[in-house]
Amino acid sequence: MTNEFVLRPNGNATPRGWRVARIAASVALFAWLAACSVEPAYKAPDAGVPTAYKEAQQTPAGPHDVGTWTTAQPADDAHRGEWWTVFGDPALDKLEQQALEANQDLKAAAARVQQARAVTQAARASWFPSIDAGFGPTYERASPASQYLPQNASVPSQTLWRAQATASYEVDLFGRVSSNVHATQADAQQSEALFRSVQLALQADVAQNYFQLRQFDSDIDLYRRTVALREDALKLVERRFKEGDISALDVAQARNELASARADAVGVARQRAASEHSLAILLGKAPADFTFPETPLAPVLVQVPPGLPSTLLERRPDIAAAERAMAAANARVGLAKSAFFPKLDITGAFGYESATLGDLFMWSSRAFLLGPFAGTALTLPLFDGGRRKANLAQSRAKYDEDVAQYRQQVLVAFREVEDNLSDLRLLDDQIREQNDAVSASQQSAHLSRTQYEEGEVSYLNVIDSERTVLVSQLQASHLQGSQAVATVNLIRALGGGWGDAVPGGVEPAPIASR
Repeated sequence: MTNEFVLRPNGNATPRGWRVARIAASVALFAWLAACSVEPAYKAPDAGVPTAYKEAQQTPAGPHDVGTWTTAQPADDAHRGEWWTVFGDPALDKLEQQALEANQDLKAAAARVQQARAVTQAARASWFPSIDAGFGPTYERASPASQYLPQNASVPSQTLWRAQATASYEVDLFGRVSSNVHATQADAQQSEALFRSVQLALQADVAQNYFQLRQFDSDIDLYRRTVALREDALKLVERRFKEGDISALDVAQARNELASARADAVGVARQRAASEHSLAILLGKAPADFTFPETPLAPVLVQVPPGLPSTLLERRPDIAAAERAMAAANARVGLAKSAFFPKLDITGAFGYESATLGDLFMWSSRAFLLGPFAGTALTLPLFDGGRRKANLAQSRAKYDEDVAQYRQQVLVAFREVEDNLSDLRLLDDQIREQNDAVSASQQSAHLSRTQYEEGEVSYLNVIDSERTVLVSQLQASHLQGSQAVATVNLIRALGGGWGDAVPGGVEPAPIASR
C-alpha cells in the first residue's frame, strides 16, 4: 500500500504525513530557538552632558560665538573637511595634504581597519554552511554488531575509497552566532573611529608643528635684529672709548651683551632644527629630505565657535570609539550567556564509496549521510567546573569597564574644550597687555640710549633697557605661538569642524623640499 501526503477526512494523518508534520514541527522549533537571542539590549549610557561650556559663556558675545560646527545627527564618521583651510595658509594646506598621503602611523591605522573588517567578514561566514570536498582511502574494520552479525563473528578489515562533499552548519540557537557577529561589527566600527582619531591627531600635530616652527623663526628674526643693534652699540661704545669718553668697562659689557645674544640665537636655531625634523617625520619624510624656509609667524586671528556640549559626543572620534567598545562588550555578554544553552551543529555528506579505486565513481557506489538526526549534534552543557559562569562574569565586568572608560573619555573631552576656550580667551587679554609692555620697553630703551649718548647715564642703564625689550618681544612672540597652537587644539578638542569658522589673517609661508 502506498503512503500519501494527505490527512484523512477524519483528521488522522497517514504515516508519511506524520513524518512531514514532525519535520515541519522540528524546523519551526529550531527557527523559534534561533530567534531567541540572549544578548542584552544595548543602549549607550548617560554621560552627564552639560548644557553649555562654562568658558564660552564668559566670552563677550559676538558673531563667532554662534555654534555652527555641528551636524543634525550623530556622525562621528562624517567627512570633517579640510578644517585647516580656515587659516588661509597655502603652505599649511600643502603640508596637511602631504601628511595624509605619506604618514606611516596613519597607514598603520588604516591597515588595522582592514584587519577588523576581515574579522567581521569571517564572523558573518558563520551564518552560512561550510562545504568541503575530499578524496582518499581509509583503512577500517567494522564491528560485528554494526553488520548485524553475532558477537564472535569475524569481520575482515578493508580499504574504502571515498570521494565526497561534506557540509556543516551551526544553527544560530539563542543568538550564539549573531552575538559574535555583532561584537566583531562593533570592533570594526571602533577601529574605524580610532582611524579617524589618528587622522585628526595627525592633522592637528602638523598644524601645531607648523606654527611652532614659524614661532621659532620669529624668535630667530628677533635675535637677528637684536644682534644687529648690539653690533651697532658696540661700534658706538668702541668709538667713544677711543675718544676717551668712557672706560674699557663699557666696551667689555657691550661685547658680553653681543656674545650673549648670538649664543641665545644659536640655542633657538637648535630648537628650530629639532622642530623641523619632527615635522618631516609627520610628513612621512626623512629629515634630510625636507627643508622649511624661514618665515616668522604672523598673528592668528581665527575664531572657532564651540557649539553646544551635546554635539561633542557626535563629533569626537575617540568618544565614538569608546562607545563602540561598549557595544562590542555588550554583544560578548550575550555570547557568554549563549554558552549555557544547547548548541546544534548539522553535518551531512554525499559522494561515492567503494572498496576498489576502479569502482569508485560507478553509479552504484554512491553513498550519503542524511536524515532527521543523522549528521547532527545537539549538545547540552552540563558541567564544566564553572568555566562558563566565569566567562560570563568576565564579559559583564568588561562591559562595566568600557562604560566607565566611555564616561571618563567624555569628561576628558569636555575638559579639553574648556581648557582651550579659556586659553584663547585669556591669551587675547595677555597679548594685548604684552604688546603694551613691548611698546613701553622700546620707548624706555630709546630714552636710555639717548641719555647714554649725552653722557647722562651709564651703559648699564642701556643694557638693562635693551634686555627688557628683548624679553618682552620674546614673550610677545611666544604668546602669538601659543595662540595659534591653542586655536588648533580647540579644533582638535571639538573633533574637527563641519561648518564655518571666522577666518583671520595669517601670513602664509612658502615651503620647499630638496
